[in-house]
Amino acid sequence: MAVLEKIVVQDWRNISLAELEFSPNINCISGNNGEGKTNLMDAVYYLSMTKSAFSASDRFNYRYGTKAFAIAGDYLMPGGLKARFAISVSEDGKRLRKDDKPYSKISDHIGELPIVMVSPSDISMVSESGEERRRFLNAVLSQMDAEYLSDVQQYNRLLAQRNKMLKEPAPDLQLLTVFDLRMAAYAERIYAKRKAFVEKLSPVVSQYYKTLYGGKEEVSVGYTSDLDKGSLAELLERGRERDLLLRFTGSGVQRDDLEFTLDGHPIRRCGSQGQQKSFLVSLKFAQYELMKASYGFAPMLLLDDVFDKLDMNRISNLLAMVAGSAFGQIFITDSNKVRMASIVDAITRDSAYFETVNGSFSRL
Repeated sequence: MAVLEKIVVQDWRNISLAELEFSPNINCISGNNGEGKTNLMDAVYYLSMTKSAFSASDRFNYRYGTKAFAIAGDYLMPGGLKARFAISVSEDGKRLRKDDKPYSKISDHIGELPIVMVSPSDISMVSESGEERRRFLNAVLSQMDAEYLSDVQQYNRLLAQRNKMLKEPAPDLQLLTVFDLRMAAYAERIYAKRKAFVEKLSPVVSQYYKTLYGGKEEVSVGYTSDLDKGSLAELLERGRERDLLLRFTGSGVQRDDLEFTLDGHPIRRCGSQGQQKSFLVSLKFAQYELMKASYGFAPMLLLDDVFDKLDMNRISNLLAMVAGSAFGQIFITDSNKVRMASIVDAITRDSAYFETVNGSFSRL
């Protein structure tokens, strides 16, 4: 597994400069709300995914008054080798290096430092549109499968070009057919991999939910796609007149969605806050387990305010899962330093504690 030994963060959100060395086991970050705990976690996430877990645009990651940020990390890689990854972002673009050598494509980095993040913002997957759930699917599958990431990128590029063509006064129908066939090839592979992944994911989510929540409810994850009804080429041909009238592409994997259910009903409507929170934590732990099986080693696990809205019984169940599995490096944040220490110290003494005030971090 990849272990983050040291991180340097500069001009990232409210962090002017931070240089921290971590435990290979559990790292705990405490501090009041708004002081920088989540910002540090997101910096760690950014080093793996080259994007924030929260902000769609990099301009929201600049520290106030600056127009650039930089993050670098020293890692102990699988096999015992060490590597340094550094990423800098400014108005001139994004630059990523491994051991001072630039990547030819930033996307080549995705999957090299596998990571799973659990945070309160995960609730958007229940409460908001399918875009958030597709984002989850892409974040997981892109780390495990470079071909999948390439297919999604190519499909989205063609989709944007097709939509642009549909907005023209007189679209070229022959060229539109060419786009349809090219998109269909990528869509079939994306659809097949998403479907296979969800079929593996759902029973693991159910197992974690029963351990965490302790109830008799049955939860499941389903996958819906326009391609359930046929190939994309056929769907686009049947919907051609509609697309020309509405001037955008009305069918495709860009409309795929996940269905989260509790006893067969949408958890968004029938699940309590505690049930929804427990389901989402179970979903992310199931992601962790499938990624671990795919890689052959444990990804890094970020638990941001995960104890929020969970009672002590559920916290105990959660930590029993952590202690009973071959977990790798873990980062935990909590505003309650005493609570976090009492929980973590019951699991291991191989841990490191940090506290943050206004973006400055100190090791305790």
